[in-house]
Amino acid sequence: MPLSEFQAGGPGKDGIPAVDVPRFTAVGSVGFLQDREPVIELVVDGDARAYPIQILIWHEIVNDAVGGVPVAVTFCPLCNTALVFDRRLGGTTLDFGTTGNLRNSDLVMYDRQTESWWQQFGGRALVGKLVGRRLDRVPSRIVAWADFRRTHPSGQVLSRETGHTRPYGRNPYVGYDSVGSPPFFPTKNSGDDRLRPKERVVFVERGDEAVAVPFTTCGRGRSCDSRWAGRSFSSAGAPASHPRSTDPASPTAATSAPRRSSRRAASSPLTSRSGSPSPRSGRAYGSCARHRPLPLDHSRSAA
Repeated sequence: MPLSEFQAGGPGKDGIPAVDVPRFTAVGSVGFLQDREPVIELVVDGDARAYPIQILIWHEIVNDAVGGVPVAVTFCPLCNTALVFDRRLGGTTLDFGTTGNLRNSDLVMYDRQTESWWQQFGGRALVGKLVGRRLDRVPSRIVAWADFRRTHPSGQVLSRETGHTRPYGRNPYVGYDSVGSPPFFPTKNSGDDRLRPKERVVFVERGDEAVAVPFTTCGRGRSCDSRWAGRSFSSAGAPASHPRSTDPASPTAATSAPRRSSRRAASSPLTSRSGSPSPRSGRAYGSCARHRPLPLDHSRSAA
């Protein structure tokens, strides 16, 4: 892997600190989340946990164990990608931190056991002793807080007591998700103009084939039916939510790649362009803008 593909993202190694000793609060005791705020929903063997984006946006990685499985809950603010990985690899449990570097405008992690570098999108080791190895993904998705609270009344929520002092609830990337603006850092396939650079899409990947369905195709109350890779799937827009795929075996997500030229705290809450808290809801996984050309599916919309 040519080191020229990596760019410094601002803060150095662990300048964005991972949460290594996560603390949790019962759903009924949470008072710092608004109904439409986005959280990462993770359920393993009946253990349901919510990881608020307002916390992950400041830490990007949470090393945790859920349902007896050691996991890394990750979030890249530049891509709006929420991915959860099993930290076990070859009989060793890895712990992850941030390298301070980016590749294709996406988070590059490192494991503390071997110092290997890992791409967040895809979970593959790019540099170091473990190069070429991949982490197993654990199903997760971004949902609105109200949805998680209703579905998992006995669940647990990551607390703001992270061991770090951060202005949780404020967005350090205000305005970076403007849909027409390019990513601040270079990405592959940047000349692909089929969609605006930060258009949110439902991304579905099966083997070597992938499809992106723009949110604008599947708005509220509409469904988009497609067939590709030998399977049929449907993406439906739900009230107060983003479109989501109905194929539970397929990782899909909202895609956004806000720019990262500064890490300074801003006073605005995490909001959508309308000014209301953005749920950024969608199935488990995301895709950084322009990682590779995708066969976009302008599928039929049913009223």
